Amino acid sequence: MADISAKMVKELREKTGAGMMDCKKALQETEGNIEKASEWLRKKGISSAEKKAGRVAAEGLVGQYIHIGGRIGVLVEVNCQTDFVARNEAFKALVQNIAMQIAASKVEYVKISDIPAAIADKEKEMEMGRDDLSGKPEAIKEKIVQGRIEKRLKEMCLLDQAYVKDQNITIEELVAQHVASLGENIQVRRFVRFELGEGIEKEETDFAAEVAAQMGIAPAGDSKATEAAEAVEAEVKNEKKKDGKKGKK
Repeated sequence: MADISAKMVKELREKTGAGMMDCKKALQETEGNIEKASEWLRKKGISSAEKKAGRVAAEGLVGQYIHIGGRIGVLVEVNCQTDFVARNEAFKALVQNIAMQIAASKVEYVKISDIPAAIADKEKEMEMGRDDLSGKPEAIKEKIVQGRIEKRLKEMCLLDQAYVKDQNITIEELVAQHVASLGENIQVRRFVRFELGEGIEKEETDFAAEVAAQMGIAPAGDSKATEAAEAVEAEVKNEKKKDGKKGKK
């Protein structure tokens, strides 16, 4: 791999307007070739996205997606700069694809900066207490935990997810590509995802316990209760058999 200097990154950044980390990655991907790195950024839509990111995006669409069977529903707001682009078929398709992406993955936030500090701190606290880290030097422990936290936070964010229709790019890169092709700043502002029955404690019927309660013979889990339940089930089956024989006669 080519040695990527700070001077090369600076030159590419000034030429394309892309972020430093994106420039460094582009140079690594192209063995330090400035022209090829610039082209790599354009293909990804990153350079255009960086330049337009500061523009106000107050137009756009609120898209929806209801999964087959009506068990999952999504509403998402995606913004652009003009009503003209909002009516563009490519933009409409982008909004729809993002809504479908949210339905397919249990993400909670748009980007990492949206995650409350309290949640990030809680994740760190949990990771620091893992058994596999006990006995390790504090500096190494911190480094391992930091890597795990970054991974966990990305799992919670929409823009960091691999696009379901093309696993080679993220949703952030998908949006950047549309910024490049449509010529406007595009931002995923917010979303809400509904899953049928989510958060409801579902009542589980324990037939043995129910029989025990009705007969007043033992608490749930007792062998006598189980035997009683099995006896009732056998009796019900016998009655069904008798009824079936009567019907045949």
